[in-house]
Amino acid sequence: MAEVINMPRLSDTMEEGTVATWLKKVGDKVEEGDILAEIETDKATMEFESFNEGTLLHIGIQEGETAKVDSLLAIIGEEGEDISGLLNGGDSDDEDSKEEAKAENDEVENENKASEEESNGGDNNSDSAKEAELPEGVTVVTMPRLSDTMEEGTVATWLKKVGDEVEEGDILAEIETDKATMEFESFQSGTLLHVGLQEGESAKVDALLAIIGPKGTDVSNIAKNFKVGGAEAKPEPKKEEKKTEPKKQEAVISTERSDEKSHSSSTSVSSSTSNGRIYASPLAKKMAEDKGINLAQVNGSGENGRIVKRDIENYTPSAAGAAAAKFVPTGQEDFDEVPNSNMRKAIAKNLAKSKFTAPHYYLNVEFDMENAMAFRAQYNSIPDIKISYNDMIVKACALALKQHPQVNSQWFDDRMKLNNHVHIGVAVAVPDGLVVPVVKFANEQSLTQIGASVRDYAGKARNKKLTLDEMEGSTFTISNLGMFGIESFTSIINQPNSAILSVGAIVSKPVVKNGVVVPGNTMKLTMACDHRTVDGATGAQFLQTLKGYIENPVTMLV
Repeated sequence: MAEVINMPRLSDTMEEGTVATWLKKVGDKVEEGDILAEIETDKATMEFESFNEGTLLHIGIQEGETAKVDSLLAIIGEEGEDISGLLNGGDSDDEDSKEEAKAENDEVENENKASEEESNGGDNNSDSAKEAELPEGVTVVTMPRLSDTMEEGTVATWLKKVGDEVEEGDILAEIETDKATMEFESFQSGTLLHVGLQEGESAKVDALLAIIGPKGTDVSNIAKNFKVGGAEAKPEPKKEEKKTEPKKQEAVISTERSDEKSHSSSTSVSSSTSNGRIYASPLAKKMAEDKGINLAQVNGSGENGRIVKRDIENYTPSAAGAAAAKFVPTGQEDFDEVPNSNMRKAIAKNLAKSKFTAPHYYLNVEFDMENAMAFRAQYNSIPDIKISYNDMIVKACALALKQHPQVNSQWFDDRMKLNNHVHIGVAVAVPDGLVVPVVKFANEQSLTQIGASVRDYAGKARNKKLTLDEMEGSTFTISNLGMFGIESFTSIINQPNSAILSVGAIVSKPVVKNGVVVPGNTMKLTMACDHRTVDGATGAQFLQTLKGYIENPVTMLV
């Protein structure tokens, strides 16, 4: 009996999917586990495998087409089987949604036509309308949405340049999102005719990224008139630069030349007006800056006392000025402007939201680390085994969270989610900011497995190779600055978590044991809690359980 295969929901936020590539065609035999197609979701392009055996009888969504989750994707059954009933049923089931989509499209088209008619004096056959039509074989590639929170992307590197041949599956560019730098592959073949963003430039999702088509095709009008949602897509500049228009610059130069040719017997006029403003040509300002000349001390010989090139060339500090200069600091204020990366902007947005929406409070504890240090040394004496104190803390937190699900919770406006699974996020510093890869089911992993996972994630993070799946789903977060010598600190909660643990350095100091002051080693930890989900007593009880595991680490192996 034929089986209907619907568009799967491949991520928690996926609402629709695009068939990037079919790996099977109608008439092919399909085995259970065979890859049917590659489907582009809102987060990544993923392989979709068949859970059925038989013959691929029908394809409902062609390559490049997009459809809602649960739309008819394919039908698998016995060779020659009649599937007309399934197709008719599918059509009737989708009739309302298709009609609705058609109505929306008609409405958008009517709005666009009305806008074009208005801007062109009502001429329906205007050139702009014709330019909106793409030549045969030409495809406009827009900035993709590579993560569920991505609003804009930055082109980190182009792997192809204008004029290069592009095959389907080739990597076009590396794009920096708010979470990571990811490779973006082409779903089309042809020649790269136009690049809409240069390396380092940013633009909103769906802005013009590139145009691919037959070699030699003129796409200048397409690039010029490309619009997103009725508005021109304009890339955000990497940094602000003040540019002088060529015509204006030529005017300045010609003015200075005429100034130089003119000869006046009158005394030069001060360049400062009553309000303290200094009038000087751009060239004079640049020359003064290069020579370290204070324009306020220069008399201008140009029109209305304007300082021009010759005034800087002929400037000689007065004796009084030279004497005064001996007592004036010669340092120059200087700074570098660094554009905010997408990751930095996302960090700022998310942490600000967390800080100002979640009522934070902090619990401080100090643990005796003598047994932990001895345990780690003995554990690492096993050949080919190496664990860190951070690995031990991850394991201890995972075990404690199973006993205190309230700390392993998430807050929503209408409910609270108490997670039965433990996914621990481990904050990793990278040049652009901070990423949080997730050790999933940490309570079920051994110390060595946790250590291997954390080291692998840290390496990927520094190389910007973490996948979205490796950074999502945390239920609790750990931030460790002990390796930098920080004794104690507080962190902002990584929402939607309810708590984050800040881990300091192990410090050698005198401690009191059995009424006697002896040498010891302690570590300070601070837990930030969301008071909406974690009460003070609940947080304190969790830290007591954690203390038992850290100060007696052998209990983590039982």
